[in-house]
Amino acid sequence: MQLLEARVELLIRAYDGLKKENRALREQNTDLTAERATLIGKLELARERVEGMVTQLKSMETGSSEVS
Repeated sequence: MQLLEARVELLIRAYDGLKKENRALREQNTDLTAERATLIGKLELARERVEGMVTQLKSMETGSSEVS
């Protein structure tokens, strides 16, 4: 009977440890998902700025070739 009680106690401890680890991993996943969304937003903003600069450079290039 003591052996069974000891095994049950070990299972309970393992369960509690895994439950705690699972909670921490879920929190980490939530944080990483939020960070990913932020980075995607920054990437889109940078892409728009670069595209705007390219468009501006092309218009300057076109304008200077018309003057020549």
